[in-house]
Amino acid sequence: MTTHQSDPANRARLRWRSRRGLLENDLILTRFLDANEATLSDEDVDALTRLLDLADNPLMDLLLARNEPDGEIDLPHVRALLARLRQT
Repeated sequence: MTTHQSDPANRARLRWRSRRGLLENDLILTRFLDANEATLSDEDVDALTRLLDLADNPLMDLLLARNEPDGEIDLPHVRALLARLRQT
């Protein structure tokens, strides 16, 4: 089984997807990955991937705590990662 940490292509893909159109999102995500990428678990990667599936404005609202996760992304591991991202 291939994990995020064992596959350099997966790591590069995640970093590439973290580059966003809104500068604020880009800065938050890049800083977070710079500090935490080497220690992300597969569950963390799943949570981040779910957040990256959002459009820029809804993502920014979550990162800046204007909104809380709902619907398909209202999951404990997404909320946990979001809390870490908000501390960045």
